[in-house]
Amino acid sequence: MTTTTDDSRTARLGGRYGVWRSGLDLDGAFAAQVERLGYGALWVGGSPDGTLAKPEELLGATSTLVVGTGIVNIWASPADEAAASTRRVLAAYPGRFLLGVGTGHREASGAKAATPYAALVEYLDALAADDVPRDHVLLAALGPRVLGLARDRTAGAHPYLVTPKHTREARDTLGTEPLLVPEQHVVLDADAARAREAARTALTVYLGMANYRNAWLRLGFTEDDLAAGGSDGFIDAVVAHGTPAQVAARLAEHLDAGADQVAVQLVAGEPGEPVEDGFGRLAAELGLG
Repeated sequence: MTTTTDDSRTARLGGRYGVWRSGLDLDGAFAAQVERLGYGALWVGGSPDGTLAKPEELLGATSTLVVGTGIVNIWASPADEAAASTRRVLAAYPGRFLLGVGTGHREASGAKAATPYAALVEYLDALAADDVPRDHVLLAALGPRVLGLARDRTAGAHPYLVTPKHTREARDTLGTEPLLVPEQHVVLDADAARAREAARTALTVYLGMANYRNAWLRLGFTEDDLAAGGSDGFIDAVVAHGTPAQVAARLAEHLDAGADQVAVQLVAGEPGEPVEDGFGRLAAELGLG
């Protein structure tokens, strides 16, 4: 199977590179800047609610940018609400919105009624029954079972905190047609020790969550790698850091492994550098704009 990026899939996403950012830090001005810099998509993180008010605001502030959710948490947002909102947004902005859904962090949800996989199946059933087109739905898939569900029931997968190795394995599971948009943590700082410190801070909460730990263990990391904030090897594999050129090379590894777009989450830059400036430096290295 080829692992190169498919131009038609990438075109649907607006290009090979997108931006992932928490909805709490997003507004129309930032979305417009992302579009001007040449990124193809803006992924709204932080579990945006099913009203999709934030994605709709960002779409209204831009003209070509694709907006996706990364992700709507199925434990927190009823399927009927997400379905009605998706139909509304797609009617207003045809072809520019993707509904990313997933189980999120079940530890914090208090949900006990169903297994995560069964709950996902029920949620997708409800979206389909409410006329949400499957080609506008993505799953936050990490393991092979949910990747298979993404392949069979949705437009593809939007994995979070993964490596190029995971991207290659995900493409093998998905096959040639579905979309694959991995999120990539980035620290844009040439000082390796300082960059690793920033990366460890960003990963602290995730190192305590079973879904991510299990995914990293499946990729070959050990419990020792995940202890005490993460080994240097683990940090270097999960968080791309360095100069814009070094980070660009890491992003290209995902594309070479079969990703259609890489969603860049810039968690830190040079000391005192605004995040917006970091996105600009990286865009220049990526040849965007």
